Amino acid sequence: MGHKQQSIPRKGKPLVNNKDKPKPWHKRLLAKATALAAAMCVMLLPATAHADMQGVDMSNWQCGADVYNMQADFVIVGTTWGTGQVYNNCLVSGVNTDANRMIAQAQASGKKFGLYHYAMGGNPEAEARFFYTNTSNYWRHGIVALDWEMDDNPAWGNWDWVRRFMTECERLSGGVRPLLYTGPVAGTIPSDIRNRYGLWIAQYANMSPTGYQASPWMLGAYGEAMRQYSGTGVVNTWSPIDLNVFRGEAWQWDLYANPTGSTAPSQPATPAPVQPSKPQTNTNTGGISHVMQWGETIWGLAVTYDAWPLSAWHTPSGDINRYYVGDVVTYGATATTAPSNGVSKTLQWGDTVWEFATSHGYNVSQCSVPSGNINVYYVGDVVTCR
Repeated sequence: MGHKQQSIPRKGKPLVNNKDKPKPWHKRLLAKATALAAAMCVMLLPATAHADMQGVDMSNWQCGADVYNMQADFVIVGTTWGTGQVYNNCLVSGVNTDANRMIAQAQASGKKFGLYHYAMGGNPEAEARFFYTNTSNYWRHGIVALDWEMDDNPAWGNWDWVRRFMTECERLSGGVRPLLYTGPVAGTIPSDIRNRYGLWIAQYANMSPTGYQASPWMLGAYGEAMRQYSGTGVVNTWSPIDLNVFRGEAWQWDLYANPTGSTAPSQPATPAPVQPSKPQTNTNTGGISHVMQWGETIWGLAVTYDAWPLSAWHTPSGDINRYYVGDVVTYGATATTAPSNGVSKTLQWGDTVWEFATSHGYNVSQCSVPSGNINVYYVGDVVTCR
């Protein structure tokens, strides 16, 4: 497209009529190149002016991180992997068992939040359903995203897999479009995917530790909504951690989360249990003590020792879904007798155990819910802290 050049008065200097005097060729070339570069920059920026937001994304590698006091405008949490075949740190059956706490702390501290699913190349509709079933109570409240990477993903390079996953998410949610997270292949994303879904692009200038950056390297190069610019970030409560800049304001974040502006369903969908469903009949009462090794889970120990129910297992944290390599976990007669005093509450829509516990001066590990798993509770459940 052509552009008309206009004369611009030079402040503090008399105007000189140079219209009959041609500029040197190199100056004319420089002027055209500058104009072209400016036009390209405008095309790559969002249509509206904004103040960018800085935040982090977290997964099973940040179990237990202090999100409440973390310096961030937003927190995005990895919630599900594949269709449940992953066990690692606080990942149990493909579900991040610390995700509810992370998101609750983000909400309680006024941060925006999001959640993502890690693609493992299985049936795309099945993975979309696994994601939605486990997290649907958060949809339309926070951004959702698909993490599309090469590792552990035999479907890598198959863009139709992405289309099918995204389409199923839209169908299940009634119109919410997940963001697409990816990295080195950003320039090869098909136009139909690029035009329909917001992009979250990972691209690092280097691997040096860094704090938040206002204008990270290559920001906006792919017209992305969000840029992950470091995998070795440093924030006040955790490092290393992924750092991101969202190219917009809070209201634009909310539009990605809830594009129709409609309210959430009157009843939140119940999160799927973090443990596989299996009838338990054995009530082994013998004392068991075990030092946790890499890759082990409480569920796996219960199977190995035939020691049920799961609620009879005890960990140093007080939460059977939070344990670490080297922890001594026990089964049987090691439960402590709780004092008779305490506080109770019937949970309503939007309540969290973490918020209730901390508001009364308790740690979450001092609370109990009917499911026996402090990360799984529903509207109408009675939570008790002692």
